[in-house]
Amino acid sequence: MEITVTDFGELGKLVTLVGRLDILGAEKIDLPLAVVAGSRTSIVVDMGEVDFIASIGIRHIVLAAKTVARNSRILVLLNPKPVVSDVLVTAGLATILPIVRSEQEAVATLSRHAG
Repeated sequence: MEITVTDFGELGKLVTLVGRLDILGAEKIDLPLAVVAGSRTSIVVDMGEVDFIASIGIRHIVLAAKTVARNSRILVLLNPKPVVSDVLVTAGLATILPIVRSEQEAVATLSRHAG
């Protein structure tokens, strides 16, 4: 699992994940994701290159989303592969972890929650 954090314009941070979000991948993203979540900004998590997500990976993303929400911001998932989005939807997490399919949709979603 690789994780990179960059600015997402003035709206927040872009967290790009590449690889498998299994127990080892979740361990790699734990601290960097927690730091970004605690920075009082909205987050777009680009999941386009995540091939697999385990419950521990979901847990880290949900915890980050809850931290962001406490600061009146939002975390959205950008373009997860069907195998990943199906797991999230089946787990009933679509309301906690909104899924967007383009950067334009991410901008619109973050803009509605800016303020």
